[in-house]
Amino acid sequence: MRTDVPFLDLGAGNDEVRADLDAAYARVCASGRYLLGPELSAFEAEFAAYCSASHCVGVGSGLDALVLALRALDVGPGDEVIVPAHTFVATWLAVSATGARPVPVEPDERTYGICPARLAAAFSARVKAVLVVHLYGHPVDLDPIREVAARHGVPVVEDAAQAHGASYRGRPVGAGGIVAFSFYPAKNLGALGDGGAVVTDDARIAERVRLLRNYGSVRKYDHQVQGYNSRLDEFQAAVLRAKLPHLDEWTERRNRTAHRYTEALTGLPGLVLPAVAPWATSAWHLYVVRTAHREALRVRLADAGIATLVHYPVAVHRCGAYRNTEEVRRAGPLPISERMAEEVLSLPIGPHLPDAAVDTVVAAVRDIMTDLGAGPAHRHAVRGASPAPG
Repeated sequence: MRTDVPFLDLGAGNDEVRADLDAAYARVCASGRYLLGPELSAFEAEFAAYCSASHCVGVGSGLDALVLALRALDVGPGDEVIVPAHTFVATWLAVSATGARPVPVEPDERTYGICPARLAAAFSARVKAVLVVHLYGHPVDLDPIREVAARHGVPVVEDAAQAHGASYRGRPVGAGGIVAFSFYPAKNLGALGDGGAVVTDDARIAERVRLLRNYGSVRKYDHQVQGYNSRLDEFQAAVLRAKLPHLDEWTERRNRTAHRYTEALTGLPGLVLPAVAPWATSAWHLYVVRTAHREALRVRLADAGIATLVHYPVAVHRCGAYRNTEEVRRAGPLPISERMAEEVLSLPIGPHLPDAAVDTVVAAVRDIMTDLGAGPAHRHAVRGASPAPG
């Protein structure tokens, strides 16, 4: 099957910074330092500054960043962590990896993040933390979530794997919290392999993550705790340093594409478009629409040479890893997340998607949805929100 419009062109992004990547590779090879060296230290300082945070600790993956952040808070067996019901499985896996139990909360149907209004009912005496996800690049509404968590005396951990470059109430995602990032190649800031980081203003948390990521040791053979081998290597750190100066420009290109989609598809019957809350700036990691005709739309777009993806086709509580577990039985029905799994479809978006490709996608979506004879539009909007940043 032909693909005229790819979902994401990673090669084009690397080509744009090819000279810087070549220099990074040569610099690391010549240094003779491949782990816990100067490139990592420099990237940690640069990314912390980008996030308006005091500390950044590079680790082996986004999942490791979540696990180590929770471990740094002493989350463990017998504890519970509140998580979004609608998310990638890694959010739940991080909690399970500590021995704690994930407690799912349904999402806000407009912004897809965990719903603050549903949060209080999920608390028990065993809840040790709240883990939120800035899903698809749109921040969650942190203030009311932090307020509820503070009343119960527990911290909030943020999964920002899809939110590099987003902002909440004028501050970068990563500022003022305990925030886990992924640098998986397809992320807005992606390495050429796996990588992650924990960003925080809390020096104690940062030091604890540094200890945990390196076998529980800050000095060779002095193992203070049972740690992990999870270190962002020198080459990936150098790659990320080469790409970081371009992140804001790449985010702006994503914004322009999202705005064009929204402008052209608003009002189309049967299609729910993503909203942007007035307190948020989205990083537009994904442009996710919803329709009851998802499978027909997906297949016909593929037939037209347009690649799409589904994030995510199976609700976490329905996947094999969790569907028969005690935590899912105790959570009860999660109908919003199940409906989203049946309806969400991610259209192509990225900093290197040509305008002509956007026009192709728009024309195809309009033709297909019209042909399907979709019912009345049911687009959600946040009160006072613009459909996309202008």
